[in-house]
Amino acid sequence: MMTGKTILDSQAPNAAKIEPMSKNLYPLLETINDPAALRRLPRAQLEMVAAQLRAYVLDSVSQTGGHLSSNLGTVELTVALHYVFNAPQDRIVWDVGHQTYPHKILTGRRERMGSLRQLGGLSGFPQRAESEYDDFGTAHSSTSISAALGMALASRIKGEERNCIAVIGDGALTAGMAFEALNNAGVADCNLLVILNDNDMSISPPVGALNRYLAKLLSGQFYAAAKNAGKTVLKGAPPLFELAKRIEEHAKGMVVPATLFEKFGFNYIGPIDGHDLDSLIPTLENIKHLKGPQFLHVVTKKGQGYKLAEADPVAYHGPGRFDPAVGLQQPSTPAKQTFTQVFGQWLCDMGAHDKRLVAITPAMREGSGMVEFEQNFPDRFFDVGIAEQHAVTFAAGLACEGLKPVVAIYSTFLQRAYDQLIHDVAIQNLPVVFALDRAGLVGADGATHAGAYDIPFLRCIPNMSLACPADENECRQLLSCAFEQQHPVAVRYPRGAGSGVAVQPGLQALPFGKGEVRRAGNRLAILAFGTLLYPALEAAAVLGVTVVNMRWVKPLDLALLLKVASEHEALVTVEEGAIMGGAGSAVSEALQAAGVVKPLLQLGLPDEFIEHGDHARLLALQGLDAAGIQAAIRRRFEPLLASGGPALKAVA
Repeated sequence: MMTGKTILDSQAPNAAKIEPMSKNLYPLLETINDPAALRRLPRAQLEMVAAQLRAYVLDSVSQTGGHLSSNLGTVELTVALHYVFNAPQDRIVWDVGHQTYPHKILTGRRERMGSLRQLGGLSGFPQRAESEYDDFGTAHSSTSISAALGMALASRIKGEERNCIAVIGDGALTAGMAFEALNNAGVADCNLLVILNDNDMSISPPVGALNRYLAKLLSGQFYAAAKNAGKTVLKGAPPLFELAKRIEEHAKGMVVPATLFEKFGFNYIGPIDGHDLDSLIPTLENIKHLKGPQFLHVVTKKGQGYKLAEADPVAYHGPGRFDPAVGLQQPSTPAKQTFTQVFGQWLCDMGAHDKRLVAITPAMREGSGMVEFEQNFPDRFFDVGIAEQHAVTFAAGLACEGLKPVVAIYSTFLQRAYDQLIHDVAIQNLPVVFALDRAGLVGADGATHAGAYDIPFLRCIPNMSLACPADENECRQLLSCAFEQQHPVAVRYPRGAGSGVAVQPGLQALPFGKGEVRRAGNRLAILAFGTLLYPALEAAAVLGVTVVNMRWVKPLDLALLLKVASEHEALVTVEEGAIMGGAGSAVSEALQAAGVVKPLLQLGLPDEFIEHGDHARLLALQGLDAAGIQAAIRRRFEPLLASGGPALKAVA
């Protein structure tokens, strides 16, 4: 019988391909359909549970794609939490949430893991609608402490006894929101456990057996009672009390970075080995009975138990399908260049051309395609951590001193810095370029990561401009145009590859605020914003209508818009963004302001959250593929199309 150990230790390049998931591979894990079943197991069997759980995670992700390194790193912590605490009565909030596959498996969703991140299947993140064990929906970082604190205080107000736990990573803890929550929690009268899942430091020898003992001691009732009794006695003698306090802080500080969190009002415990159930379970059992805010520092390793992921956790952070026995392989045929790669190459080229360029990322160096820029220009590259607000205002400060900042940020994460965008950049009209990756739908990551709202929330800001390249070559050229401007400009582009248009070398810029007619046709014109130009062209070839590549949402090419409107009987706008307040709304407002009345059909994303699934399939379901665009136009304008008419010449 194949066990978890066999799968995880099969690292040889020529190792046999693993078998598909089978009930014969995970006999103990299959007895666990909810946490109560886990808690009924003898303590001695938990190591085998963890081994089979880790193997199941690896097997599942290799067949569906998804987040891997982070989930392999939280196996023992997940087992310990569900063994010690009583979910769903006790609340567990997982920060970011891409490390919750072990949690999903132990909470009744094991058999559905084959549908992970697919249309109609399991989400890659916690979702309250998916399970009673998902206490809070997370996907953006640094929200767990705030949410868990709210739950803890609600329990106190309602007179309900429960434990409330926030599991947060060391990266997420860098965000200001996490520290705001810690500051609030430290003075709140409630029981809250914050677990720092620290997977970016090694466990040095002093953190081994000695620290396990110290962690148990510091989390125990005897220590807590003795400390409180000592404080009560010594308060009558202030000098002795102050001396005892300093001795305690110094003694704990020799083995743990306790002082910072204790200044926030937490009782700090750890660090302990997050892969050692003999450390985790007794420590959590002790903490479970402590009152007030507790902070447990747990050290884990990304990719734990799978050597390839341990060696390269970044590559295995979110892989597609692969053979675990072989590992990730380079595709036999080169993949099409992605928009992210186009941006990364442009950044390097423009950085070499103009020494004023500085690049900023909020902890998305790899995801935003900035690795090569950092290697070539380390003094002009700034990874500010998960701190989007700071990233934007930091860029504003750089711009004030004559530099040209480029902030590479996912569309969905720019939402977190909206006040800074308005107050610190736009009001001061500073020349900051925003490279908005993952604009539009993002497929498997779902509603939490969709860049559906950047057009509405950017175009309403004075001084702000917004470009929508139709393909990879336009992306490069519009980035160059944005960089030339002396005011804030955003360039939005989607995840992955586009139409495959060859990218021309050089730093040639497209004209600012100008679009183009790509196809001349009859009676009706489609105004396309962004990469939906290409399905619009397909639809237009069947319908015989005009297609305009608008390129800019703000400023709109008003002269082109009015000329096209004057020569056509109806207009259609197409965008991969929210219809409400989007590019179509901008066209409607411009026509109304000019006193032009034309039938206008706006196609885009509806007023609802669109869940995870294959990107092309999701677009089709929203009617934004070629067939959907054609069908929508026929439904609305069939009589007009049927009447025919002469083909129009291309508009200059």
